[in-house]
Amino acid sequence: MIEIALEDVAATHRCAAALSAAAEPGMAIMLSGPLGAGKSELARAFVRAWLGDPDAEVPSPTFTLVQPYEGPRGTVWHCDLYRLGDPGEVEELGLRDAFADAVVLVEWPDRLGTDLPPDRLELALEICHGSDRRVARLTPHGRWADRMDAIDTGTPPGDRPQQRD
Repeated sequence: MIEIALEDVAATHRCAAALSAAAEPGMAIMLSGPLGAGKSELARAFVRAWLGDPDAEVPSPTFTLVQPYEGPRGTVWHCDLYRLGDPGEVEELGLRDAFADAVVLVEWPDRLGTDLPPDRLELALEICHGSDRRVARLTPHGRWADRMDAIDTGTPPGDRPQQRD
């Protein structure tokens, strides 16, 4: 596991841009954390970086559940599964195909049950109470494991990611 201090929203955006640069179709990011932790903020920043458009409109897929975007490097799906009632509904969303062909960002990945893609980055956000600070804990699986050393989150030298066993 790698732990990254996200001191403010700008640090969250830098982290998202670094992850976007490292991602490729067939890879997924599972975003977990409590309400208000910054999952949607990180996903929006990732999509904007993927599209190469810092002003792109990236609405929350809370009601649509899935929002795909076509970028120069392929498709990215932003999924918010908070309202998903049953893991069996995942099949109806087409996520299995997306996991193979697109970069997929999943908020509330616990709604997937055990149907997790092998090439995933589990990213858990924790709120540091009383501040805008967050801590991101990244656990890579599959191809993400080979990418973690190359990710530059833009954090100051004293706050570089810490490798944790």
